[in-house]
Amino acid sequence: MVAPGLVLGLVLPLILWADRSAGIGFRFASYINNDMVLQKEPAGAVIWGFGTPGAAVTVTLRQGQETIMKKVTSVKAHFDTWMVILDPMKAGGPFEVMAQQTLEKMNFTLRVHDVLFGDVWLCSGQSNMQMTVLQVFNATRELSNTAAYQSVRILSVSPIQAEQELEDLVAVDLQWSKPTSENLGHGYFKYMSAVCWLFGRHLYDTLQYPIGLIASSWGGTPIEAWSSGRSLEACGVPKQGSVPYNSVTGPSKHSVLWNAMIHPLRNMTLKGVVWYQGESNINYNTDLYNCTFPALIEDWRETFHRGSQGQTERFFPFGFVQLSSDLSKKSSDDGFPQIRWHQTADFGYVPNPKMPNTFMAVAMDLCDRDSPFGSVHPRDKQTVAYRLHLGARALAYGEKDLTFEGPLPEKIELLAHEGLLNLTYYQQIQVQKRDNKIFEISCCSDHRCKWLPASMNTFSTQSLTLAIDSCQGTVVALRYAWTTWPCEYKQCPLYHPSSALPAPPFITFITD
Repeated sequence: MVAPGLVLGLVLPLILWADRSAGIGFRFASYINNDMVLQKEPAGAVIWGFGTPGAAVTVTLRQGQETIMKKVTSVKAHFDTWMVILDPMKAGGPFEVMAQQTLEKMNFTLRVHDVLFGDVWLCSGQSNMQMTVLQVFNATRELSNTAAYQSVRILSVSPIQAEQELEDLVAVDLQWSKPTSENLGHGYFKYMSAVCWLFGRHLYDTLQYPIGLIASSWGGTPIEAWSSGRSLEACGVPKQGSVPYNSVTGPSKHSVLWNAMIHPLRNMTLKGVVWYQGESNINYNTDLYNCTFPALIEDWRETFHRGSQGQTERFFPFGFVQLSSDLSKKSSDDGFPQIRWHQTADFGYVPNPKMPNTFMAVAMDLCDRDSPFGSVHPRDKQTVAYRLHLGARALAYGEKDLTFEGPLPEKIELLAHEGLLNLTYYQQIQVQKRDNKIFEISCCSDHRCKWLPASMNTFSTQSLTLAIDSCQGTVVALRYAWTTWPCEYKQCPLYHPSSALPAPPFITFITD
């Protein structure tokens, strides 16, 4: 005989569970939490989550005791998801977001508080994006500089792989938080991304309204892991094989990080993306990077636009860091310059016809021989973030007359009889030092070509001449800074005079 008390003890939890079962699956998406930043006007922020099929969901935005708006939707039967789009909101806060699920006579309520409206930026890539504030120059000072930036909120996605596209994040390393020295410097290559944080800090200094920063990165990963299957197919990327390259130390299987760390964020309304990746492709599908990178940008844009029901701009701003330098012998001397060139879809500059509404921070002059994390991980992320934010101000925020890229030649004249090559730049140039090796000409004779140094000769505010008398044949091409380590720290020969932005690397054919 079973004691009555035991029976009651068994039955009561079952009764309670039956009463509550309709609310068990009711929740916000994983990244909707206290202290978050939602995208401000002109877009509407997306609030979504999971619930019981058929239930009604009411989302209320409140400030203090005042109800700002209510939105009503229902849980989709096949996906167990619900979604509302808030009316566009001006920057500011704090607000409370409340979601209530109603099914028959049962109500279940969720709340997140201290929610701000501002601009939301997603930061992704490999280890140079993953490096934390603890790892940069003057780390102690940077970690303590948080008091003025409590409206810059940070979130860091956990490094996870998946074979299929996931609806929601499996985990986050750092849920939405106000910045502290502890969560900005939580170990090496953990959280928070230094480039992401410093970029956001610059934006806040300029804009003076809330900024939300989401870091989703993983060291040692090639672009193929961050790309959807359709974008890789569009570029003819070979089917997955083994990857015996020293440069690839993280997950390399096609799409596994797209599936787990990017796709789950697609419903979020974003302002833009910043990206720092490419080192793991210096000898892995290198020749395809001029397709895979523009294809990734296009695919992310389409996916986030569609996932947010059109709230994220179709061609949202996409910024990236052109690769810095490395002393290691893991790659041929051509790998880094090739990727740098392919990062611009072989134009040498952005935005360009294949990469509209993009901006780039040149970093080849920010080398770091003594980095304790290896020279491939330079510690000056402050200058990287500063250069990135200039591009954002110009492209994303439409700031006029702001120089955000270094000088490139707009005209090249071959003065063969004088043994000179004359370069006219579309911006002013500052010749910081003469370098007789950084410019190279392709010299051809007897159907054979080789690269020879072209020494810097005379220069003016917007022009530069190179001596090409070392070529006894025909000069057919010119390249600049086409090496893994083109110059020492901030010591490249050419910069823009007022912005201190370095001239980017380039390669071009020369016609008579």
